[in-house]
Amino acid sequence: MSLSALKRHPGWIRAKLPAGPEAERTVQIIKRNGLATVCREARCPNAGECWAHLTATFMILGDTCTGACRFCSVKKGRPLAPDPGEPERVAAAVAELGLKHVVITSVTRADLPDGGAGHFAAVARAIRARCPRTTIELLIPDFGGSPEALDTVLDSPVDILGHNLETVPRLYPAMRPRAEYTRSLGVLRHAAAAGRVSVKSALLLGLGEERAEVTAVLADLREAGCALLALGQYLKPTAESAPVARYLSPAEFDELGEEARRLGFAHVESAPLVRSSYHAWKYKEA
Repeated sequence: MSLSALKRHPGWIRAKLPAGPEAERTVQIIKRNGLATVCREARCPNAGECWAHLTATFMILGDTCTGACRFCSVKKGRPLAPDPGEPERVAAAVAELGLKHVVITSVTRADLPDGGAGHFAAVARAIRARCPRTTIELLIPDFGGSPEALDTVLDSPVDILGHNLETVPRLYPAMRPRAEYTRSLGVLRHAAAAGRVSVKSALLLGLGEERAEVTAVLADLREAGCALLALGQYLKPTAESAPVARYLSPAEFDELGEEARRLGFAHVESAPLVRSSYHAWKYKEA
């Protein structure tokens, strides 16, 4: 994110730049293992803070997405075939960083028959084998709505299963043209019904949604069995991305967080710079 872009944000938007020996060590471990992170590929505003705490959100299955979400900076196009050595390299990085909790996400891989579900499961098994005390959070795409693909992931050693709704149903055609709100909600409902994992989702706010629409989505999430929630401000990552419709104040995020807790969410992170993996270790205690 450029300094000129930062200057256009309200005063309460203050991202920390990566700095210090811990951040440098994290970056070197990631590079040495040939891994991608959502921290860098999605231009996360919290990369500096997370790297300084020797943590990162690993992005598997390459760095090229078959999706077309207008709020995301991850490059789009035709991805390469999955790397069979990636699960062991992720596990090695988790061990070297000494992570107590790890988040694994991916690009959308509609080109794969199972959407990448088997690869997710292989990564989770590799981490559990090398780091048996590390809790594992998988932030997955919708796998095209396939219950078989989702069960493949649920049968792996996962503790938290995340899938982000991202925005309200009305904005899906404009912001997530290859996704479907009801399908994404179904992924969460299926995971919750399995009863083996905690279920998590996230929304980016400021894309043009109305407050009543957000309230309705929160109710949908609770009805589906989602217990963990992240609410954050959308920040335009590239010139081609969707514009910011509105900046919510910290007070509004506080209000939404309290509303979510009243609805029964077990743990909520709600603030302008919150992303789905921000302070992820806190959710496992909920």
